[in-house]
Amino acid sequence: ARRLATAGFVAFAPDALWPLGGYPGNDDDGRAMQRERDRAEMVEDFVAAVRFLEDHPDTTGDVGAVGFCFGGSMALTLAIRVPELGAAVAFYGRHPAAENAASIKAPLMLHHGELDERVNASWPDFEKGLRSQGIAYANHFYADANHGVHNDTTPRYDEEAAALAWQRTIAHFERHLMAGAD
Repeated sequence: ARRLATAGFVAFAPDALWPLGGYPGNDDDGRAMQRERDRAEMVEDFVAAVRFLEDHPDTTGDVGAVGFCFGGSMALTLAIRVPELGAAVAFYGRHPAAENAASIKAPLMLHHGELDERVNASWPDFEKGLRSQGIAYANHFYADANHGVHNDTTPRYDEEAAALAWQRTIAHFERHLMAGAD
């Protein structure tokens, strides 16, 4: 959220674990807590965050979503659930079923680590769904990078790939969310 704010966006980072006491400070405990939450309820929390930003007096009403891993999956889910979403960016998030692409109206950007076999396995089917529906998207694979390529707290972090991915993300949001903004 801080990085988006410094780039000139109003940013809001909902904590999906807030009803359980909030993010515990590490991903292993966070994943365990996440399994305690109802997935549909979490999605509704994120949809409510989009609605909050759409109506916020400091915004244009154009809202984008970006996320990493679970958040990347959530950004794609929001693109399906909120047709008026202005743009979505998913960093190595699980892909929805191809048939859900028909609900997407937002321009998408996806970032994948080339070595992330688990997430990448579902990309070809989802891409077919996007293409069959004529959905605007950009997909980037980062060579020799794994899941979490943008996470600077792990050994999988790749500074060069992360910087390029973030630069592309900001450009995507500027193109789709700031057009016509003062």
